[in-house]
Amino acid sequence: MPTQCRPGHPASPGGTWLAFWLLLFLLVLPVTVLAQSPQPVPALQARIMDQTGTLDAAELNRIEERLAGFERKRGTQVVVLMLASTSPEDIADFTQRLGDDWKIGRAGVGDGLLFVVAKDDRRMRIAPAKTLEGAIPDILARRILDDAVAPAFPARRLCGGHRGRTRPNPGPHCRRGAAASGRRRICAR
Repeated sequence: MPTQCRPGHPASPGGTWLAFWLLLFLLVLPVTVLAQSPQPVPALQARIMDQTGTLDAAELNRIEERLAGFERKRGTQVVVLMLASTSPEDIADFTQRLGDDWKIGRAGVGDGLLFVVAKDDRRMRIAPAKTLEGAIPDILARRILDDAVAPAFPARRLCGGHRGRTRPNPGPHCRRGAAASGRRRICAR
């Protein structure tokens, strides 16, 4: 028959140890969760930075040249960062910190675009600066990622597969023949 504690008697030793370990666990758990500090923001060194080793030097140079040409032609600065993981942060929070730290785009205009790929997390994010948010809304950024970028990863067409896909595929609602005649496509939407 189990013994019961009478009023005024100390609790059994087993219960005291259980309470001690439970209290210790509850005190240490928040410290270990908070101890995971976010990754440091890497120094901005180029228009494309691959910390994963996915792209070779020729691919990096080709993409760098295309981004530099785009910047000369349009004025908008595009920066691409490929890293293994943004852990413990979400990719959106990490991208926000990058944008705040790097301040890409022209001074006073704020027309930078940041593209972050967290390879091991299998996450991507396009983050336009304030001036470009109207031109590249979240839905268009998601469509670019889903239709143009994501299919290139499994096939390892990360560098060569982007030609002609800088704009999302207009889809079947556009008239045929407009592209062949050199005219701009006219969409039926």
